Amino acid sequence: MAALPVQALPATPPARARNPLRVWPALPQAATTALLLPSLAFLVMFFAFPAVGLLACSVLTQAPDGTIGLPLTLEHYRHFFGTPLYSHVLLTTLRISLVTTGVAMALGYPVALVMVRTNPLVNRILTMVVIAPLIVSVVVRTYGWQLILANGKTGILNWLLLTTGLMRSPVKLLYSETAVVIGSLHVFYPMMVLPLASALGRIDPRIEDAARTLGATSWRIFRRVTVPLSLPGLAVGATLVFSLTAGSFVTPAILGGSSAQMLGMLVDQQILVVYDWPFGATVATVLVTIVLAVNVVSFRVLNLRRTARAA
Repeated sequence: MAALPVQALPATPPARARNPLRVWPALPQAATTALLLPSLAFLVMFFAFPAVGLLACSVLTQAPDGTIGLPLTLEHYRHFFGTPLYSHVLLTTLRISLVTTGVAMALGYPVALVMVRTNPLVNRILTMVVIAPLIVSVVVRTYGWQLILANGKTGILNWLLLTTGLMRSPVKLLYSETAVVIGSLHVFYPMMVLPLASALGRIDPRIEDAARTLGATSWRIFRRVTVPLSLPGLAVGATLVFSLTAGSFVTPAILGGSSAQMLGMLVDQQILVVYDWPFGATVATVLVTIVLAVNVVSFRVLNLRRTARAA
C-alpha cells in the first residue's frame, strides 16, 4: 500500500510579542526645551537670584546710615571665623546636626527593617506612625517637647521620674543641646526611615538567605550584606536629616535657648535685631555652603559606589 503524500502546512508567522510599555516617540529638541522652561524659570527666580543676592550682600559694606554698597570686602568672613563666639555657634550647629543624624541612623534601621519584613497591616500602621509627626505643625510639636522636657517639677518627664522614684531631683534637659537633638529627631526622623525602607525593600531576601546558609550570623548579615546594599537610602536619609537640622530655626530657638544657639538663630539675630545685613548674609552663606558640601559629598560617594559596582 502506497504511502499517502504529506502536504506541507503553511508556515505560521510567529506571534508578535506585545510590549506592555508603550514606547513614545522622542520629542523634538524645541519641544523639550519648551517643557523645561517653566521649571528653569522658577529655579532661576526663586533659587538662583536669591542665592546670588545673598552671596553679593555678604561681601558688601554697610554704611553708618544703613545703606549697603561698595567697596567689596571679606571682613565679614574674617570676623565670623576669627570671633570665638561665632566659631562656637558653628561647632554647636555641626555637633547637633551630626548627633541627630547618628541617632536617626541607629533608630531608623530597626523601624525600616520591620516595615519591610512584616505583614502589610503592620507596615501600614508603622508608616502612619512614622509620618504622623509631619501632619502637625513644627511649632506645636516643639512647644509640646518644651512641656515634656521642662526643667522644674512641672515638666512631664521630671514629674514621672520624681513620682516613680527614679530621680530625687529634677533633671535639666530644656535649653540644652540634648533638648535640641530630641526635638530635631522627632521632626526629621521620617526623613531617615522612609529612604531606608525604600532601599531595604529593593534587597533580594535570597541574598540574606544564602549568607545565612553559609553560616553567617544575623549581625554579620546585617553588617556585611544589609548595610552595604541599603547604602543609597542611608546616604539620602543622612543627607536630609543633617541638612534640615543644620538649617532649622524653630526647634533650637524654643528648646535650645542661648545655651544651644545655632546658625539659623544667629542669622535671625543679625538681620532682624542688629540690622547687620552683610554679616547676616555671611552667616547664611556659611550655612548654605555647609549644607551644599554635605550634599555634594553624599552624591559623590554614591556615584563612586555605582561606578565600582559597574566595573
